[in-house]
Amino acid sequence: MASESEPTVVGFRVRGAVQQVGYRWFTRHTACALRLRGHVRNCNDGSVEVIVVGTAAGIARLEEALLRGPPGARVSEVERFAPPEAPPPGPFEIVR
Repeated sequence: MASESEPTVVGFRVRGAVQQVGYRWFTRHTACALRLRGHVRNCNDGSVEVIVVGTAAGIARLEEALLRGPPGARVSEVERFAPPEAPPPGPFEIVR
């Protein structure tokens, strides 16, 4: 069993009014503050995809923030999934 401090890789698909409202910037700022790495990107279907690596506690705090979103966003669903691979090492990024 993984310990609380071992890195975990998680994906999130966020649905609702989450594009054109600063959602990716909000996600990047929050993830960096939590010392997580990974990336966030807009998807063609209007959702936002987040792939994150970090501790279970940090990822849980990010998930709470994703449910709220920035002012102007209306989050209807945050779906957790197992991404096919971990993002490359480095800081949390916005992927265009």
